[in-house]
Amino acid sequence: MALLDRLPRHLFTRRGWGMLAAGAFTLAAAQVMGRRDLLTLAVLLLVLPLVSLAGTRLVKPRFRVYREFNPAPVETSAPTTVSLAVARTGPASGPVTMEERLPVRFGETPAFRFPSRSAAGGTSRYEYQLRSSQRGQFRIGPVTAEFTDPFGLSLHRQAIDDGDVLTVTPAAVVLPMTGLAGARGNDGVTATRIRANPSDDDVMTREYRHGDPMRRVHWAATARHGALMVRQEESVTTPEATIILDHRYGAFSGGAGSAVPGLAGPDGHALASSKAFEWAVVAAMSISAHLAERNYGLRLLDAGGEPAFLHSPSAPDPAAEEFTGTAGLQSVAESLAAIQLTGAHHVRRDGVLADIARRNGGRRGAQEVRGHGHPDPGPAPFDDHLMDKLSAHRMRGPLIAVLGRVSAEEALALAPAAAYGTNAFALVAAEKPEEFQDVLEVLRQGGWRAAAVTPQVSVAAAWSQFDQDPALPAAPAADVRRGAGMPT
Repeated sequence: MALLDRLPRHLFTRRGWGMLAAGAFTLAAAQVMGRRDLLTLAVLLLVLPLVSLAGTRLVKPRFRVYREFNPAPVETSAPTTVSLAVARTGPASGPVTMEERLPVRFGETPAFRFPSRSAAGGTSRYEYQLRSSQRGQFRIGPVTAEFTDPFGLSLHRQAIDDGDVLTVTPAAVVLPMTGLAGARGNDGVTATRIRANPSDDDVMTREYRHGDPMRRVHWAATARHGALMVRQEESVTTPEATIILDHRYGAFSGGAGSAVPGLAGPDGHALASSKAFEWAVVAAMSISAHLAERNYGLRLLDAGGEPAFLHSPSAPDPAAEEFTGTAGLQSVAESLAAIQLTGAHHVRRDGVLADIARRNGGRRGAQEVRGHGHPDPGPAPFDDHLMDKLSAHRMRGPLIAVLGRVSAEEALALAPAAAYGTNAFALVAAEKPEEFQDVLEVLRQGGWRAAAVTPQVSVAAAWSQFDQDPALPAAPAADVRRGAGMPT
């Protein structure tokens, strides 16, 4: 029996291996004893398992699998229920043992028998729960079925579907109230009003109508049109916030031990990330939720002025950069699920795979990996392209930058951008924030409220520093996870 347990199980059952062994023994006995009847029996014992093996591989029962996740997508550390419905579409056969393949992070794979005891209408239904402590996209499935022949001699395991992708979004942290946009107030609501001295960009004109006050006459437009024209100011009732999410490889890639194993994309490859970048992703999610709940429209850009999620494989619309309402916040969450560091190809560091983004198309183009695993930094960030994007929406709301390691030269390039927002906030995520005091000073001189933090400091504690003068606390504070306020 112990010998049978050591034989491969993907070909024959114990009965099949036993029959083959008996056939081999009978064949040897027939050879020694010269008995033709033993030879016939040996051939039967040897051929029958082989015929059964061929039959299980040629005649494949057909099934249809339906899989649903509830909720989908799901936040990190929150459970999602996987509902499976399996129906047979081919000729009926006996009971089948099935198993749902799962990534290693989800633990033991669930196994079940088909048909189930509660099968109705030929469809068997099963449920189990999954939970992930890290964001990403994970392929759940396929369902594999183990088939056997009517004699129970051979086995054949095959996948009966392709599986489905489960998207795990970063969970938002509840942020304290802070002065977001100066005159707009803390609640993000702008009163509908006509400005006393609108700028030329705010002014629209129309023909004079009886009863219009003469103080609203726009004399320059009157001269151009040869008819009396009056100002028609269009007040902004929905404030906008712009978030710059830095995801450059050079800004977040650290030394040994900085990689975050376990993050996965839809193709099963690991995502390029680091502890500091994971902190930045949670910060971007939390800030987006904080602003969306206060009726802000959101614009998310990267350090070069491109849409922040242009290279995110989980983004519903990679080219989108403006998001509004609950649907917009949900889109931001999904886009952040599989976002990764960009700017290099696949790099290995100390045996830990940093699966660097391959999607480096667009304006910047693909960068070459040079030297000993160090990527070419590519074009300088915070250039005119970003400034043009910010200028097009200037003074419509706060400007928030979530950054990695920034040099003094890069800080000088970013500093003038503060003039495009009603307030400007910058968070620098780095392992050694004390090394970035000169960077913070450059940003502050440009009008930014800036702070450098380690990934150990909670996002809420970092955010609260924008209304305080003291330095950030050294000890990390406990994050408060968002409950029903963040859609899943």
